Amino acid sequence: MSSYTYGQKRFIPVPPEKGSFPLDHEGVCKSLMINYMNCISENRNSNTLCRDAAKEYLGCRMDNHLMAREEWSKLGFKQDNDSSTT
Repeated sequence: MSSYTYGQKRFIPVPPEKGSFPLDHEGVCKSLMINYMNCISENRNSNTLCRDAAKEYLGCRMDNHLMAREEWSKLGFKQDNDSSTT
């Protein structure tokens, strides 16, 4: 018997806007993620003060094919601030 009833709306999953976002099962970028999370915690959840840590973490994810390579400007970073990875 089905668990669907007549008055219930059916859930239709929607894929993420940027595609899949694989988990870092091997912990390749774990230290950078922890660094970013510590920065966020120390700065009362203000990500403005943690932009460098965020950029390092996203750069690691892109370098290790854990997310699609994007231009930094599309990820919210200015092009002139592009001194780390491309």
